[in-house]
Amino acid sequence: MRHLAPILVILVLLSPPAHAQHRHRKVRIITSYGTMVILLSDETPHHRDNFIKLVRARFYDSLLFHRVIPGFMIQGGDPDSRRARPGQELGNGDVGYTIAAEFRSDLFHRKGVLAAARDNNPLKASSGCQFYIVEGKIWTDSSLDQLESKNHLKFSPEQRAVYKTEGGTPWLDQNYTVFGQLIKGMDVLDRIDSVKTDSHDRPLKDVRMKIRLVHKFLLF
Repeated sequence: MRHLAPILVILVLLSPPAHAQHRHRKVRIITSYGTMVILLSDETPHHRDNFIKLVRARFYDSLLFHRVIPGFMIQGGDPDSRRARPGQELGNGDVGYTIAAEFRSDLFHRKGVLAAARDNNPLKASSGCQFYIVEGKIWTDSSLDQLESKNHLKFSPEQRAVYKTEGGTPWLDQNYTVFGQLIKGMDVLDRIDSVKTDSHDRPLKDVRMKIRLVHKFLLF
């Protein structure tokens, strides 16, 4: 078996180390309004791995961004939206399981974050498939002070700086799991966030998605 040794050595050298296999996972969300690229967080491994599993299975193909609230967020991932009738109310479809909350103080609801939707369960466990991307708004120190007092929150200097310049939805912090960040296509988010909607916040013209992993192999 000696003649196989060089091949095995090459395979070992080319294979990424186990701890690096999930680093810098990126996904492309492709829509008729353009493409958004999102970097998934390694600090929320259960949400990251579940999302990757669904993307690999093409679960999200042809699903809708079924809920759009200007200045707040765009939401998608309801499996019932794939063949939904015009005007059909959506948002209750799921995959039959939840994901335990993975709250991180350094992952907060700045503009462009990817976060998991959920129902009102007491453990704040996430939907297995529905997600939203934050649009948000610009905040002031005064409005953040009021929010801290009302919701028993405490924003770090970094969070305040971001919310005052980039914007976001700070009242959702530590209530919904953030597990990714938009790194390309903020203009696409803005365009989808401005579409016309019905009384249930569903876009009058369907906004369908297709999600793919971005593969990048570094050999040297």
